[in-house]
Amino acid sequence: MNCFSCCKLEHKNSFDQTVRYTKNFNNHGNSFSFFLKNISLKTVSKKQKLIAEEIMKFENAQVSALVFSYKEIAAATENFNPHCVLGEGGYGKVYRGYIEKIHQVVAIKQLDRNGKQGNREFFSELLMLSLVQNPNLVKLIGYCVDGDQRILVYEFLPNGSLENHLLNLDPGKKPLDWYTRMKIAVGAARGLQFLHEGNPPIIYRDFKASNILLDADFNPRLSDFGLAKLGPTGEKEHVSTRVMGTYGYCAPEYQRTGKLTKSSDVYSFGVVFLEIITGRRVIDSSRPTEEQNLLAWVCEYSLKGSVYFYKLCRQESILHSFSLNVELGGLILISILQAEPLFKDKHKFTALVDPLLGGDYPTKSLHQALAIAGMCLQEEAEVRPVMADVVTALEFLASPMTEEKIDNGASRESIQYVNSVKEANFEGNMEA
Repeated sequence: MNCFSCCKLEHKNSFDQTVRYTKNFNNHGNSFSFFLKNISLKTVSKKQKLIAEEIMKFENAQVSALVFSYKEIAAATENFNPHCVLGEGGYGKVYRGYIEKIHQVVAIKQLDRNGKQGNREFFSELLMLSLVQNPNLVKLIGYCVDGDQRILVYEFLPNGSLENHLLNLDPGKKPLDWYTRMKIAVGAARGLQFLHEGNPPIIYRDFKASNILLDADFNPRLSDFGLAKLGPTGEKEHVSTRVMGTYGYCAPEYQRTGKLTKSSDVYSFGVVFLEIITGRRVIDSSRPTEEQNLLAWVCEYSLKGSVYFYKLCRQESILHSFSLNVELGGLILISILQAEPLFKDKHKFTALVDPLLGGDYPTKSLHQALAIAGMCLQEEAEVRPVMADVVTALEFLASPMTEEKIDNGASRESIQYVNSVKEANFEGNMEA
């Protein structure tokens, strides 16, 4: 995948002032200020100011990452034996290893000194994962900074990435079933929700299948926080930055303006959720020309009446449908009502599903999954739901009892309300 260029920001606070805030970042006698002063930086002032500004936002938060020597890392990976390689990318290679002093199998990411990521991304990931911990985020165990070596040590997750089970499935390997896919989707959504609701909030900025790791029970963990960015605080609505991320996953308004918001992550989630449903990459040059762009293909295949969708979403009564105080069945029905014009022809929905499922999925859940994806993928950021509401909707779909819930779970009042809104708004839009 192609990545966009790195961002540069202006800074007003000096590094020396900010180091005072790091005095409580102690870990086995090493503070973050000690760590920063021992990193080899080329453009020292700019990078140190950037790092210092990030630290200031967390003030005196405690971190728990262990410090490993290069000798310990080399021993853990059998001197970086190729047989220990789990994967590699623009950042470098990830090795499986065993660290004797903690008696634990780990994943070890060694930054490629000539790769696309540098000290900025390394420190961002170290800082973010040291300070935020959640069951749906990969656990950072420690790090190593020795000369020009930059190494991060994580918990080892035996099932690898979602990409390998969804988009790079080995021949003969069992594909993910429908409910496992929904389980992964809701867990990943919870991870984003946790980041977005933090203080300060964190915008993940690189949500994609290869960054979702799976434990032995296929519980997901978000990984690779090199592009993560502290979100806006106070009255600010966005963070201005040069565009970074993976092609195909970036929100359209972020690509156009460089204004990063939590809604940017929501859009990226919608892309990945559509990949989970279809089993297709968002960009796949190996497919016929008309199918190479997943979003364009889905919309071309099933798009009807999108103008009505945008008019409908602007109606105050249902603009924030995910937050309406109705029972879950009604909430799902309203989400379908809004997303219906984006993916409208239900007779074509089954053709969008991953054929590896062999038709083994609940039809009504498919319709609602596409509705959720449609909400997340709206062109206008203000129309997209917040991740907390996405989680609520997905939790409903992740249970094998979903079909029964859909048939019986919505209250009569909720259904009547949805129908009345639908009739009133569609009649008005047809006349417009």
